Amino acid sequence: MNCVQERAKIEKAYAQQLTDWAKRWRQLIEKGPQYGSLERAWGAIMTEADKVSELHQEVKNNLLNEDLEKVKNWQKDAYHKQIMGGFKETKEAEDGFRKAQKPWAKKMKEVPSSKKAYHLACKEEKLAMTREMNKEELQDKVDKCKQDVQKMQEKYEKVLDDVGKTTPQYMESMEQVFEQCQQFEEKRLVFLKEVLLDIKRHLNLAEIAGSWAYVHVYRELEQAIRGADAQDDLRWFRNTSGPGMPMNWPQFEEWNPDLPHTATKKEKQPKKAEGVTLTNATGVVESTSQAGDRGSVSSYDRGQPYAIPIWPMGAPTPSEDDAKGVRVRALYDYDGQEQDELSFKAGMVGWAGLGGGGRAGMVRGRLDSGQLGLYPANYVEAI
Repeated sequence: MNCVQERAKIEKAYAQQLTDWAKRWRQLIEKGPQYGSLERAWGAIMTEADKVSELHQEVKNNLLNEDLEKVKNWQKDAYHKQIMGGFKETKEAEDGFRKAQKPWAKKMKEVPSSKKAYHLACKEEKLAMTREMNKEELQDKVDKCKQDVQKMQEKYEKVLDDVGKTTPQYMESMEQVFEQCQQFEEKRLVFLKEVLLDIKRHLNLAEIAGSWAYVHVYRELEQAIRGADAQDDLRWFRNTSGPGMPMNWPQFEEWNPDLPHTATKKEKQPKKAEGVTLTNATGVVESTSQAGDRGSVSSYDRGQPYAIPIWPMGAPTPSEDDAKGVRVRALYDYDGQEQDELSFKAGMVGWAGLGGGGRAGMVRGRLDSGQLGLYPANYVEAI
């Protein structure tokens, strides 16, 4: 405890200063013009300084030899170091939390992918319904997309249901490990309270020297220390960072075509869902959700629905007019359905944003041959 060591250093320095001061002035008095009873009275002040110095030296010895050693011995008994570093108690607590989280985290990992698949199906359904207005033969595509939407919705809801079923066991396991840590923390808080009372006893010169000038100061100190309540501290920590804190469990989110969040084939799955520490349970859910949302950003999320006039790799440099557009890559193959529509293959790159298409869901672009034409806006992504 650096706090105790610093106080002991102060006591030692003060005691040494008193001793040096008394020695210096005792010599000056002996060599000075004073004599008789006045000389003895003046010398008594030096004697008082020596005695007070001894008291502060005793305070220093008690702090170092009793209080500090008591804390060091308790640390040796309560915390056990491991060969690879760290403490055994810390590793046991971390392993307990990790074991308690693993089943629930496994289910939770499926939520973003299920959500993405469901929203992608909704997107395909809307695209098919839009094209259905121009081509009646796309009715089969619309029906299939509706089936996919229903299928993905059922899967999405099932994953959420599985997460909900495992949540009680997850909370029970986490709470068991948390209570073990609370018991260990309670022992630490009670022990430190006892040490503080011992320190108070050694610092209280009123009890050592019988000087009532310090009584009031140390009475207030004792009241402040005794006001420490381990149960109140544990209750606060439980409600702030434990089972009593507010939770934010995942809920079913209906797809909304008016919102910019859509799914693409280039989304990256979250790489890691395990190993979450229950420092803040809300953060566990929100961080996973946010990671999923970031992985769902498509060309719509970047501010406008880019479409692509495409040319193969190694094609000639685009003209100055193309600089007004946006560099994009095709996500799917597309065969033009009308004379004014372009055809291209997935993976080809080019420029987009060369004007509106005049029809719902269509935009204008340019091929490497210089041909202008229309194509579906959501068949491309910006590079």
